[in-house]
Amino acid sequence: MTRRIFRSVFLASLAVFLAGLALVVGTMYNYFSDRQAEQLRVEARLAANGVERAGLEYLETVDDGEVRLTWIAADGTVIYDSDAEAGEMENHAEREEFREALEYGFGEGERTSSTLSEKTVYYAIRLSDGSVLRTAESHYTLPALLFGIIQPLVLILVLALLLSGWLASRLSKRIVGPLNAIDLDKPLENDAYDELSPLLTRVEQQQRQISGQLEELRRRKEEFAAVTGSMSEGLILIDSQGLVMSINRSAREIFGADGVGEGSDVLAVDRSRELRELLERSASGRAECCLSRGEREYLLTASPVETGGERRGTVLLAVDVTEKQRAERLRREFTANVSHELKTPLHSIMGAAELLQDGLVKPEDRDRFLGRIRSEAARLVELVQDVINLSRLDEGEEFPREDTDMLALARDAASALENEAAARGVALTVSGTAERVNGVRQLLWEIVWNLADNAVKYSKSGGRANIDVSRTAEGRVAVTVSDNGVGIPREAQERVFERFYRVDKSHSRETGGTGLGLSIVKHAAQYHNADVRLESEPGKGTTITVTF
Repeated sequence: MTRRIFRSVFLASLAVFLAGLALVVGTMYNYFSDRQAEQLRVEARLAANGVERAGLEYLETVDDGEVRLTWIAADGTVIYDSDAEAGEMENHAEREEFREALEYGFGEGERTSSTLSEKTVYYAIRLSDGSVLRTAESHYTLPALLFGIIQPLVLILVLALLLSGWLASRLSKRIVGPLNAIDLDKPLENDAYDELSPLLTRVEQQQRQISGQLEELRRRKEEFAAVTGSMSEGLILIDSQGLVMSINRSAREIFGADGVGEGSDVLAVDRSRELRELLERSASGRAECCLSRGEREYLLTASPVETGGERRGTVLLAVDVTEKQRAERLRREFTANVSHELKTPLHSIMGAAELLQDGLVKPEDRDRFLGRIRSEAARLVELVQDVINLSRLDEGEEFPREDTDMLALARDAASALENEAAARGVALTVSGTAERVNGVRQLLWEIVWNLADNAVKYSKSGGRANIDVSRTAEGRVAVTVSDNGVGIPREAQERVFERFYRVDKSHSRETGGTGLGLSIVKHAAQYHNADVRLESEPGKGTTITVTF
């Protein structure tokens, strides 16, 4: 802005100077030209009076080196000329000043030389005898005059340029100084030009408006960051150029992108083929894909954002579906296992019933077949009851609680398994102290009974199993069921609490049961916020401790 003001002031000053110089020179030139013309007329009249009195004698006695005198006859013939031989001069009948003098009594004329350096001014007066006396004087033309004073003019021009430059610089700085000193953060506190007051007032209003908008944007950004930061889902906002606009904490953890910030390429977040293909497919609409990271499964959804029919960016959402996938897998396995477990006793019941119905069973064998039907039906009832119990636990059903003596409960469970233990040749004992747990008695019974039932089933003939109730050093109640049976291999120990999982499926018919016992134990323990710890070694036995 300073340069523009300097240039404008400088050019204006220079233009004014040149215009003034031209005006002064022109005015002075015209003034002196008029004075010279008037002097020429006076000299012409004086010379005319002298010729009227003395004729040619007067002209010959006059010696005026500045004014040229010419006496012309009425027919245009030159009678006398002070600067040339009259006989050698051409006829002047056609000269403008001569014709005007003959007609009006006086005449004027002006002729410029071919070099344009001078002009000659003529004044003619008609005498009483009809002849004409003409005076002439040479003047410099304006270009010639300017050329003659070129050095002073150049000096004046240089001085004028320096002066104009200095004045323009000084003036531009004085004009721009107050403008540069304006504090736009506090527009109304500036001591500036009065003409700027409306502008500064408007700036103040706009600043207040902008400050309010910035504060609102900051607040919304903080709210957005707080909301997205607390999300368990990963959220990434991508602009139309494929650059990250925002990435929340969960997304950084999912993709391991701690070093990725706003403005980074989205492929810096994750360079997997699945993500690249997902973003390519999202160009034509919403797209989804599954992505594995370690032991977790994520569902990625890319949704394009459009405004006015133009794509502005993409919203990438990563949802952890590990538990959902696991639950779906367990549901399918559970359905398949229940179907299998139900069909086995049903086939046995149907086979025995058909044989009885067709009369193919000997009378002495009828009781054995009926017993099989009864035992398989009891197994079905037990399986259905276990499934119902698990379903109730899965649904989070609330059960009435009460203080339960765990030692008495252990003795009741041992008493219920007494016949089975005797049939297998296993010594089942109960030890410990009377400790009470506030919980659901039926679920506590399921825990102790299933653990004790497994201890009896998987013990060898002549083996032993024990249920112990005690209080730990931390003041917690522990129920420990141990045996010296077949044990559980290390690779199977993490899976024995899964539904229908059996370590040795070939002997499942021999041991009986539904395959849901330990799963019921795990869920019932979780319902009571209890910990389950398993210790086992193949061939040496198993110890399972539930700590309440």
